[in-house]
Amino acid sequence: MPLGIMDEMAVILSMKSYDVGRASWLHTFNNNSNFNANNRNIDSHNRLRGITHITAETSSLKTNHRDLWNELCSINNLELAYRKARKHKTKKPYVLEFERNLKGNLLLLRTELLLHSYIPKPLETFILRDPKTRRISKSDFRDKIIHHALCTIIEPFFEKVFIYDSYANRKGKGALKAIKRFEYFLHRLSRNNTAPVFALKSDICHYFDETDHAILLLIIKKRIKDQKVAWLIKRILSNYSTREGKGMPLGNLTSQFFANVYLNEMDQFVKHILRAQHYIRYVDDFVLLHTSKEKLIAWKQTISMLLHGQLLLSLHPEKTKIMPVHHGVNFLGMKIFPHHKILARRNIRSYKKKTHVLCEQYDKGMVSYDVIYDSLEGWVAYTKHADAHKMRERLVRSIGEKFFSELSTKEFNRLHKAIS
Repeated sequence: MPLGIMDEMAVILSMKSYDVGRASWLHTFNNNSNFNANNRNIDSHNRLRGITHITAETSSLKTNHRDLWNELCSINNLELAYRKARKHKTKKPYVLEFERNLKGNLLLLRTELLLHSYIPKPLETFILRDPKTRRISKSDFRDKIIHHALCTIIEPFFEKVFIYDSYANRKGKGALKAIKRFEYFLHRLSRNNTAPVFALKSDICHYFDETDHAILLLIIKKRIKDQKVAWLIKRILSNYSTREGKGMPLGNLTSQFFANVYLNEMDQFVKHILRAQHYIRYVDDFVLLHTSKEKLIAWKQTISMLLHGQLLLSLHPEKTKIMPVHHGVNFLGMKIFPHHKILARRNIRSYKKKTHVLCEQYDKGMVSYDVIYDSLEGWVAYTKHADAHKMRERLVRSIGEKFFSELSTKEFNRLHKAIS
């Protein structure tokens, strides 16, 4: 009999000397955890099944014997991937260089894939402080094309099983929609702010550094059976690691997609086993709302055990908190209260620092006013979603005073359009 994914994972983890058997952590569930051990969650040998096993069985998605590898390697798919990879980067030197022999370069990539000789180039790594320090790793342009080619083919198989309230790196989603969903849940639970509501707010400790390659591949293989596609995924994953078999680089398209695939295991658990209705996740940042603080305490313990036992992850000890919502909940750059929301202080500090750096670069002739205007325009659009009128007005005024004689390309085009 073939191994189920939980059994396969148990073998892998035992080889790594992890004590993560299903029985050991499932046995510790208490009555408050709402773990559903009815017939649906018990197999023919009276063993409790993991959430991955359940979702794999209930999913009707099949590859239907499609030749995914040939679809991935097709010149049409590679051309589409190239167009996606160059979006907003058409004037970059590395894009222009690739385009000088576009057909030849795409055919070379196709040949390397078909011959299994494709090897990603070393990542370019730099440190970003915005405001916390992050290690960003950038792939070569030709590797970005491969990432797009891969995701175009396999993403539809996973998109259909992702929960509705997963908001990162998905079409039609995003941080602002996640915040609106939070407010919708809050108003519904509080009966228009007449009843108290509590929030469990958390994120995963060192998520991208701790993602386990072997577990990720097992999850992917449940829906993608093509061994050649699996080979490419392994090749991409092996191009970066924080330690053996661990980690994904911040900045890669594949990392963003795999991040959703990996934590979809937690999403399915929370929605279908805990049956939590008011849950939102954005990458590794998530929030649960409920009228019972005790329920959230139980869920926190249960989710922590799931993450440790099944995904080798842990909740961030300092950022995992349960609080009354009327105290304000920091979520995706805003602090949300029942009747209003304000910008998180670190976001304001970060933008002021960014603006200061841009102004210094402008004075040295390193950037044009267009760059500063675009940055200001984006920030103003973002702040309109919070109660920040006075702060926004002060910032626009200060920029206007410094650059009173400047006119951006966008402003010129709007003026030209208005008078023509």
